[in-house]
Amino acid sequence: MPDTVHGLSVEELRAQLRDWEENEVAAFLERQPERKEQFFTQGDVPVKRVYTAADAAETPLEDIGLPGRYPYTRGPYPTMYRGRTWTMRQIAGFGTGEDTNRRFKYLIEHGQTGLSTDFDMPTLMGYDSDHPMSEGEVGREGVAIDTLADMEALLADIDLEKISVSLTINPTAWILLAMYVALAEKRGFDLDKISGTVQADILKEYMAQKEYIYPIAPSVRIVRDIIAYAAQNLKRYNPINISGYHISEAGASPLHEAAFTLANLIVYVEELRKLGLHVDDFAPRLAFFFVSQADLFEEVAKFRALRRCYAKIMKERFGAQRPESMRLRFHCQTAAATLTKPQYMVNVVRTAMQALSAVLGGAQSLHTNGYDEAFAIPTEDAMRLALRTQQVIADETNVTSVVDPLGGSYYVESLTTEYEKRIFAILEEIEERGGTIRLIEEGWFQKHIADFAYETALRKQSGEKPVIGVNRYRMETREQIEVHPYDPTTAERQIARTRRVREERDEAKVQALLDRLVAVAQDERENIMPVTIELVKNGATMGDIVEKLKTVWGTYRETPVF
Repeated sequence: MPDTVHGLSVEELRAQLRDWEENEVAAFLERQPERKEQFFTQGDVPVKRVYTAADAAETPLEDIGLPGRYPYTRGPYPTMYRGRTWTMRQIAGFGTGEDTNRRFKYLIEHGQTGLSTDFDMPTLMGYDSDHPMSEGEVGREGVAIDTLADMEALLADIDLEKISVSLTINPTAWILLAMYVALAEKRGFDLDKISGTVQADILKEYMAQKEYIYPIAPSVRIVRDIIAYAAQNLKRYNPINISGYHISEAGASPLHEAAFTLANLIVYVEELRKLGLHVDDFAPRLAFFFVSQADLFEEVAKFRALRRCYAKIMKERFGAQRPESMRLRFHCQTAAATLTKPQYMVNVVRTAMQALSAVLGGAQSLHTNGYDEAFAIPTEDAMRLALRTQQVIADETNVTSVVDPLGGSYYVESLTTEYEKRIFAILEEIEERGGTIRLIEEGWFQKHIADFAYETALRKQSGEKPVIGVNRYRMETREQIEVHPYDPTTAERQIARTRRVREERDEAKVQALLDRLVAVAQDERENIMPVTIELVKNGATMGDIVEKLKTVWGTYRETPVF
């Protein structure tokens, strides 16, 4: 902490603050009391009436630093949006590969700069579209992908060397990545030039989203193999998006979103180090995915603190030496959980404010939600307006002209440091209690998420947490909205292609490769990606691969926590 700020000592600054509170503030409060006794951020961090240079002075100058310089509080790159704006990556996914491909091309036509893919529930959980468990869900809440042929349809006419593609999937992520690699090779693309990411973060599924298949240990092994394979074969590809977004959407506080995500990071890094890899071999391509919630300044501080914490973890704990290994890069999405059905056009305003906080916080790519997503998959009109929201921020507000424009704000710097302290305190508690995997099995993370979600629900019910149009400024009239329709022919079209692939493949070769898959799964030192790539190239379905591995690893059942 510096001895003086603006020529005054910290004690002199605090004396000025006390004098102000005892005089101007006290006199004013007699005439007009404040709205409530105490104020908090959305994440329950106490908020002072005003912040001064004395608060900012609590942060060492080297912890604030400069953009592109350790500890990257102010941004991972020196020039940030002055050189290149964030990737505008609106998510899409419904029906068959052809259906979603048309939406991709529509978004690219309107200025989108990266693709992001949602998958239907059967694909997420590893069921082929003709499995009884898939009935009624094929292509309903995402695109259906069973075989490489579906991936070909999904990415038809898309230049994978020029546009990055994000695959939002976790328990079956390695199979989708295998299809992506197989497709790139079939089309003659250079694997070191294709870019994008596969989400793959399985640990947050056990904590929050609950989309898992296998027990934790083999699931983490799959993530390890994805990252290790990409480090060797896909120089520009992000093999994981370690995701706080879903932790938040399950009800967690912003603080727990941040801390729990870094707890998962530590597990993955430790698993890769067990293979003998140095952190600098793979860390430059690790990526993250966070939510941007309603509390604008808290979100900016959260993102800045995450960068600082990540840099310190990678350098001090894991011995990273390359700057690329210490730069936290993240995709951001506005908060779907904040979208409302009543007065649904207010969602446009919510989304714009949340997108602004993501930009002010230094996101590398961004998805803005459609105003109609509380009802169904967004329509083209909603997605176009969501994309235009990003474009207005990028081209009209001028916020991209200065790197980290809120840096130096007494409040933001103080809140950033407070977040850093609290994140590290939680990480220390996790270690003391036995580590991330043990605490997942005990339900510790799940309980923290559920408790905050319950408290938030009570605050909304009482009106303490305002939700415009729901518990404040309600309207009795019901607004009409046209939602995205579900095509009833989707399942029929999808199943026909899957069955055609099965009929045309060399069945003996597929079965031999499935036996090879079992042998690889049983050998902890082998990587599961190469054999999976061979399987999808030869017509194996996602269901074939998933079901075969269930014979080795079984399935996971969570122990409920009350």
